[in-house]
Amino acid sequence: MSPLIETIGVGKSYGGVVALRDVSMVVEPGEVTCVLGDNGAGKSTLIKILAGVHRHDTGELRVGGEAVRFASPREALDRGIATVYQDLAVVPLMSVWRNFVLGAEPTRGIGPIRLLDRARALRTTRNALSDMGIELDDLEQPVGTLSGGQRQCVAVARAVHYGAKVLILDEPTAALGVKQAGVVLRYVVQARDRGLGVILITHNPHHAYPVGDRFVLLERGTVTGSYRKSEIDVNELTRQMAGGAELEALQHELQRVVRP
Repeated sequence: MSPLIETIGVGKSYGGVVALRDVSMVVEPGEVTCVLGDNGAGKSTLIKILAGVHRHDTGELRVGGEAVRFASPREALDRGIATVYQDLAVVPLMSVWRNFVLGAEPTRGIGPIRLLDRARALRTTRNALSDMGIELDDLEQPVGTLSGGQRQCVAVARAVHYGAKVLILDEPTAALGVKQAGVVLRYVVQARDRGLGVILITHNPHHAYPVGDRFVLLERGTVTGSYRKSEIDVNELTRQMAGGAELEALQHELQRVVRP
């Protein structure tokens, strides 16, 4: 069986600036592929290529074994690739249930006269959230009043409910406390266990390692390492993520400076 997503030597440039160079990775069903890197590593560019925002310049993007060049995010979504961005595309003053069905509103009526089926929308939202183990007391409350972790969880549940095969999460724990980050990661595992391929974009190896099955390290647009979980531990992942050799050299230099 072909991977859900595979990139083979993918590259992207903006004018004379190379954002990605020769990036290869695979996303399998029922696995979490973690893409790690600091700011400027190329994570955002990779997301935008996979989500259909930008087209790659070189290499090949395959979805289900078929080479594709998405012309729009709609095309990616139609192929089952759902992206939850860090800033969350929600309407803060709109209710939880209204945000959940936004763009896929159930209607009722006869012929061309259709009205929003509010009761069905509420039922759909409550059932989908409950199915993921998410309990909210009031679906009428504005989504902007939820905590960051709750908003992330609602977004994950929405993507799962509407048939995503691949779920891309852009730094979902970046602005969260320890407890809320743990809640979000729990739902990442739930999505994986439902057979989705999950791409977790993060700069935090301690969030990535507990849930990840594969780890792809990006630095300045290139892959500096690609590992299965059995091939690397969290300490080595952290060391490579932090630029191990550079930090060791800096440590020796600082020791010489402070030595009397």
